[in-house]
Amino acid sequence: MAPMASMAHQAPLTHPVAFLARRAATALAAVMVLGAAAAPAAYADSPSASPKKLPGGLYGSKDPQYDGVWRQSLALLAQDTVGVRPAASAVNWLAGQQCADGSFTAFRAVPGKPCDAKTLRDTNPTAAAVQALAALGGHGDAVKKAVSWLKSVQNDDGGWSSMAGSASDANSTSVVIGALTAAGEKPPSVTSKQGGKTPYDGLLTFQLGCAAKGDGRGAFTFQLKGAAPNADATAAAATGARGKGFVVEPAGNGADTPVKSLSCKDGDEKAGADDPAQAAEGGDGYLVAQLDRNGQHLLSAMPGAEKQPDVGNTADAVVALAAGAHGAAAAKPLKWLEKNSADWAKQNGPAAYAQLVLVAHATGTDPRSFGGTDLVAALNATGPEPAAAAKKDAEDADGSKDGGGLGLVWVIGIGLAIGAGIGFLLSSRKKSRL
Repeated sequence: MAPMASMAHQAPLTHPVAFLARRAATALAAVMVLGAAAAPAAYADSPSASPKKLPGGLYGSKDPQYDGVWRQSLALLAQDTVGVRPAASAVNWLAGQQCADGSFTAFRAVPGKPCDAKTLRDTNPTAAAVQALAALGGHGDAVKKAVSWLKSVQNDDGGWSSMAGSASDANSTSVVIGALTAAGEKPPSVTSKQGGKTPYDGLLTFQLGCAAKGDGRGAFTFQLKGAAPNADATAAAATGARGKGFVVEPAGNGADTPVKSLSCKDGDEKAGADDPAQAAEGGDGYLVAQLDRNGQHLLSAMPGAEKQPDVGNTADAVVALAAGAHGAAAAKPLKWLEKNSADWAKQNGPAAYAQLVLVAHATGTDPRSFGGTDLVAALNATGPEPAAAAKKDAEDADGSKDGGGLGLVWVIGIGLAIGAGIGFLLSSRKKSRL
């Protein structure tokens, strides 16, 4: 989920902190493959310094320096998806983070200060903000400007990097595809100025095809063609290749299609699938194989660290499978998430809660009873009280309606917050994302 942050996202162990973290871990892994190659710009960026006091409309209680826009976007998008009207202060904070040219950075401590050449504009928070503002409505001009900026920094291969001018990566390209779709654009019609490549042309270059060794067939790499399979990038790409963003509508009616792994014939050295749909299926096949191997969750391992369950990345995989109408395949890791995500979400805050809300939405699961947790109430509790909830409380106060209903429960919850992450680089975008 996707600003790689997007990975979240999670700082990729979740989102920003998972999205970014996952993105960072992926970037570091790529650097290790290259040896002397430099780390991606997104990993080395440094947005506005940490604020002494958090803005009133911001979701989460942790430092927003690297994931403020990302986690805010996911939080507002998740609320909108379940019918909660966000507080005006929260929406205004997000809209106010936009630079005059339409771009967003991870966080601007002083929104009134114009963005200059030193402002580290990032495609991940920009794409996340587009998805949120487009869903909320009433911000058509902001969405249009952001999309125009994203188009202006499209690479010649059709894809995007987190930072303009860097090599494209699967996570950033996927989250931008989601933004284009949310804004009413048709991704195949968005072509690079040099070469006329589409976002899908760029995305499919990261898929490992029939020449891949081991169980890597169908997987996507984060950035470098021929690099190791990356589950985070694969989950993001399998969703993006279908033209979908963070919000995936449930298939409904018990619809379920079998997962098809990338088909290969003896001697077939083709790079990957021929079209986005086939590429997405190949990615899903890789994800299912990894989920089955690990007990229905994916693993995350920072370079040199012991492998451990990656809740955010597993959530991204569930959304990817749901996007392909693979209900049976998504049901198993979904069950794992319901049993194992509560502590992770509480620790990581708004982007994590939002990511799980979007998982519930994609799978047709009740987000107000997710493994015993009311995700909506917990998410609402990490930021300003939603406008709809405030109205409900007023009605209860004057006796115009009975109190204690489900609407009241929605606004009660517990949550700690961190953000989504250093972008899709490290994340689970994730996918943080947070």
